[in-house]
Amino acid sequence: MSSILTDFQLMALVGLGSGLLLGLASRLGRFCTLGAIEDALYGGSNHRLRLWGVAIGVAIIGSFALMGSGLLVDHTTYYLSIRWMPLASVLGGLLFGYGMALSGNCGFGAIARLGGGDLRSFVIVLVMGVSTYVVLSGPLAPLRNAIFPQHEVIGTPPGIAHQIGAVTGLSVHLVGMVIGVMVLAGCLASKEVLSDKAKLFWAAMVGIGVVLGWGGSAWIVANSFEDLPVVSHSFAAPLGETMLWWMTGSARPLSFAVGSVTGVWCGAFIGSLIKGHFRWEACEDPRELRRQILGAALMGAGAVIALGCSIGQGLSAFSVLAISAPITFLAIFAGAAFGLKQLIVGFAPAE
Repeated sequence: MSSILTDFQLMALVGLGSGLLLGLASRLGRFCTLGAIEDALYGGSNHRLRLWGVAIGVAIIGSFALMGSGLLVDHTTYYLSIRWMPLASVLGGLLFGYGMALSGNCGFGAIARLGGGDLRSFVIVLVMGVSTYVVLSGPLAPLRNAIFPQHEVIGTPPGIAHQIGAVTGLSVHLVGMVIGVMVLAGCLASKEVLSDKAKLFWAAMVGIGVVLGWGGSAWIVANSFEDLPVVSHSFAAPLGETMLWWMTGSARPLSFAVGSVTGVWCGAFIGSLIKGHFRWEACEDPRELRRQILGAALMGAGAVIALGCSIGQGLSAFSVLAISAPITFLAIFAGAAFGLKQLIVGFAPAE
């Protein structure tokens, strides 16, 4: 495609540029999965959950606009090409959410905190990356594939808008955009959200970052002779893929995943410098470290089973309205709620 850059390098640049938006949002807009859940459960505020919904709404509108333009073909996206497995969404989501509570971060949050100098998050990133590949293509892969075999979809894609379109005969792209507008309008029906212009802006930037991932990768694939996937952001398998590239970069090409992870780290680093929040931190409590390692391992396994993490299912899959997205996100919420209760209030009966 380019006489200067290879298609693999272009894919990495798309991941890098759109990942920068997510990294900046994590620091400048305090965009965080676990933080939003904690605020809702223990802070008495759904403000950050609404901002998450703003990101979803923007991502849905943008993604279905891409589909309507013909740039993004629905069945080329991973979430709409694989048969939905309800048990995998629930079990994987619960494992991921519980692990996220134990670790204090999801994969995305760990990269963002690492960008601010938190070395504890480096452990989470490493363990989660290894755990993901152990279940994805390592020793536990045959067991995972036997229990949750992945099959390509035949017929109508497993998407909410696609199913509605098949039943009603309405345009799938129109249905998707209407749902996106409804989600966005519902989340903006709050004076607190509307008045918090800075965080509202960064939430929208997260949604745009997901759309840029889909659009950029789809454009490269449409004009490339290489066997490249149409992708957007997720932070489970890409952690392992990035680790492998840094160790064997001379033998494997760059990818969107490597660019995405690097972009989030760079964006979070820049954001922490802007805010003046960058400082080195390390774990001084062996119990905390043990909990973070266990949580990261559970997140890696859960994300593979659920076919995505809090960003992969909670934003990228949501942006194309995959049926798995809301189910997995609710399971992640429930798993996190269980883990947070264990950590914050315990399970002992009140005196």
